Amino acid sequence: MSGLRILRIGPAASVQDLGRPGLLGQGVSQGGAADPLALAEGAALLRQDPGLAALEMGGMGGDFEATGALRIALTGAPMAATLEGEPLTWSASHRMEAGQRLSIGAARRGVYGYLHLGGGIATEPLLGSRAVHLMAGLGRAAEAGDLLPAGAEQNSETGLVLAAEDRFQGGELRIVESFQSSLFPEAVRTRFAATAFRRGSRANRMGVEMVSDGEGFSADSQLNILSEVILPGDVQMTGDGKPFVLLRECQTTGGYPRIGTVLPCDLPKVAQAQAGVALRFRWIGLAEALEIQSRFEESQRGLPAACRPLVRDPAVLRDLLSYQLISGAVSAEADPFATGETA
Repeated sequence: MSGLRILRIGPAASVQDLGRPGLLGQGVSQGGAADPLALAEGAALLRQDPGLAALEMGGMGGDFEATGALRIALTGAPMAATLEGEPLTWSASHRMEAGQRLSIGAARRGVYGYLHLGGGIATEPLLGSRAVHLMAGLGRAAEAGDLLPAGAEQNSETGLVLAAEDRFQGGELRIVESFQSSLFPEAVRTRFAATAFRRGSRANRMGVEMVSDGEGFSADSQLNILSEVILPGDVQMTGDGKPFVLLRECQTTGGYPRIGTVLPCDLPKVAQAQAGVALRFRWIGLAEALEIQSRFEESQRGLPAACRPLVRDPAVLRDLLSYQLISGAVSAEADPFATGETA
């Protein structure tokens, strides 16, 4: 079976797909990739289903060896990557032969990089998904010695590149009111949107801390709030008024007050924000939010058409002689108007 053998791996790497929707009643949050857009980009580059699993690498990649010929794609936070010592283009698809070694270094920008295989990573599904959910005890982090098996291929196209959306430098987060927004006085909500935040040091796949100067953001009667259902994107306030934006592996219920909910299409900015990166919230209405989210989902469906052939530098092509280099060549002495027929 084709796949990748892990020779060395960072401490925050795991197999992820789109997660397990519909299990909140059983106490299992959806989970899945911290940056779902990266899954869609990898699928577009490999011409396959965006629901297939990939390897999510938090901050640091690793070393891998191909057990057979396969296609790969690299998306998400840009990381230094080489194949047999030669640099690889990020946000692109490539081919590996049996025995070749792939090395992926630290993130240059952002947090989560993704390694995709043609056919997806075909690990054993649990509760209908291959996504590792550490908080729920479903699966475990990737380790050296593991085999990432490739699923059945439906395509052979490779050598594509994609101008990926840059969501690795923070920016604006659009937020809508939720069930508990009214518990925060209007002046507090206005100050919240006017505050410049930075991603704090406390962050994982459950949520990201937001830090700012000045006082915190408190709700009225917040000590009397009962636990309610929680979803990714909810902005939860701790007892000292510090906001946390909840991500894909957040808890299913909670009693901290929530000032609002970040749009799903903006959550990759939160997940991919490195410590200290600037972030700011902007309130929008529900109708506008639905329109923005719809446009985002439409743009995701258009990613395959946005892929372009990867132009490779002949100076670093080890397999240069395997290419047809002289097709269309003509003689400098030949008459370009001659038909080859005699009068």
